[in-house]
Order: sequence, then C-alpha cells, then structure tokens
Amino acid sequence: MSVRTKETCNKHIIPVRDALEVLGGRWKLQLLIHLSFGPRRFSQLAKELSPITDRTLSRELKSLEANKVITRTEYDAFPPVVEYKITPHGESLFAVISELGNWGRAHRKLIMDK
Repeated sequence: MSVRTKETCNKHIIPVRDALEVLGGRWKLQLLIHLSFGPRRFSQLAKELSPITDRTLSRELKSLEANKVITRTEYDAFPPVVEYKITPHGESLFAVISELGNWGRAHRKLIMDK
C-alpha cells in the first residue's frame, strides 16, 4: 500500500475534480447517453430529456461543446437545422458511463433489497 500524503491525494483528486467539472450536474450524463445512440437535434433532446428547460439544455450543450465532448453542426436550411453529436473524445467516456451504470444497478439492488 502506498503512503498517503497530501501530494498523492491531490494526484487522484485533481483529475477526478476535472472530470466532475465536465460531467457534473443532473443533465450532462443523460445528454451523453442519448447522444450515444446517434446525432440529435435540439428539439429531439428537449423531448427526450423532459422536463429540462430550453435554457438549461442550451447551457449544458454549450458546456459539453466547450469541453470537446460533443460537436454542434449547423446546416444551411430553412428553418435552420442544428445537430449535436459525440466527438471521439466524448466516446472515450462510454466505458466510464457503463461502469457507473453497473455500480448504480448494484447500488439500487442493495438499497431496494433491504
């Protein structure tokens, strides 16, 4: 077992804090799960994530885009069409999301079986 110091603790905490900064909140992981099934338009995401507000959805999408987890493509059409999809960097989160889902199922079973 390694010696626990403030420095070794920070080596673990800082990257986790960075990841939670990108993925934290109620909606971001749900957004990524929906986008994992293919590109979506804003209105599609709004319906799938109901009761999210348009303002919150817009903010979360901008945050994920700024962190290079998703891309936003605007098509020259009338009315304007905007599509969101996961980047390869975002796809690297699928293993983490899958493991989080496994933990959540086990946790739910543990709690519900009491």
